[in-house]
Amino acid sequence: MKKKRITLKDIAKEFNVSIATVSKALNDSYEISNRTKSMIQEYAKELQYKSNQSPFTYEKQKNTKTIGVIIPNMLNHFFTKVFVGIEKIVTEKGYNLITCISNESRDKEVTAMELLKNSNLDGVILSMAEETQVKKDFTHFQNTINQGVPIIMIDRVTNEIECDKVIVNDEEGAFNAANYFIKTGCQNIAIVSNIHLLSVGKLRLEGYKRALVEANFPIDDNLILKVDEFNDIDTLLKILLDSKKVDAILCLEEDSAISTLKMVLYKGYKVPEDISIIGFTNGVLPRHVTPAITTVSQHSTYLGEAAAKILIDKIENENIETSYTTKVIKTNLIERDSTKRL
Repeated sequence: MKKKRITLKDIAKEFNVSIATVSKALNDSYEISNRTKSMIQEYAKELQYKSNQSPFTYEKQKNTKTIGVIIPNMLNHFFTKVFVGIEKIVTEKGYNLITCISNESRDKEVTAMELLKNSNLDGVILSMAEETQVKKDFTHFQNTINQGVPIIMIDRVTNEIECDKVIVNDEEGAFNAANYFIKTGCQNIAIVSNIHLLSVGKLRLEGYKRALVEANFPIDDNLILKVDEFNDIDTLLKILLDSKKVDAILCLEEDSAISTLKMVLYKGYKVPEDISIIGFTNGVLPRHVTPAITTVSQHSTYLGEAAAKILIDKIENENIETSYTTKVIKTNLIERDSTKRL
């Protein structure tokens, strides 16, 4: 049987210290006592620990007061507000930011991670690229953690990587939205998703289905629009509205909500008298279209603030062994003119 490769995390657990402390000890850092360095180095040698840090060695010096951020799409209002929250706390705490955009590409995400590690920063806040989630290849995250760089995942996360996480309760948000439709008398509830390949999209779909099941409504796959290319949304909506009776539509992100509203009005329906609409992300656009769209607020600014606080606390208390945490942000419904009143 193949022997399990020893990692920095394993060594840290053995001595009840942080991964950063182990990394410094193996790199003979002056910040670690000679006794601790000697014990860790001897233990690593005995278990034949081999670093996977080639072609360069990551040796984290004294805190650089710099944090890296990797965001998949800066044009998305949700991530824009997340960044605002991160920047607020980082500035208050006297840290600097290096920001990278993956544009939903795993290759760009890997490159960004290497760039940030080479910058000798103190930690990374990231939300995964869509391509990373689809391919399910998270080795670049694990390698970063193994090299003593703390990371915190936000919004789009995976259970395959042990690290701190801050997520939105997406399942609950979609459940509450669908349940709102039901309470206002809607019976034929459609859902529009162009994020069905992402973890958050899957959770929102689960919440929608749970609301229907609990109300004893049938789940009709023909009412679930999974848009692979955003340009197809108009065609798919036309087919849906021409072929099925629909009195409510839940849109899983901001752009799809705007497109859905435009198409529903184009087809001659009144909103919300004929069809009610709810969208995810309480951005600027849903507030300024007519009628204004009821939205699920994910409190993205607060999410960014929470992530920055958790990471900075871990950086500044790195010698205190702590378990990883997952903070869950609750959603709430912002009622506007696109839905009937309860």
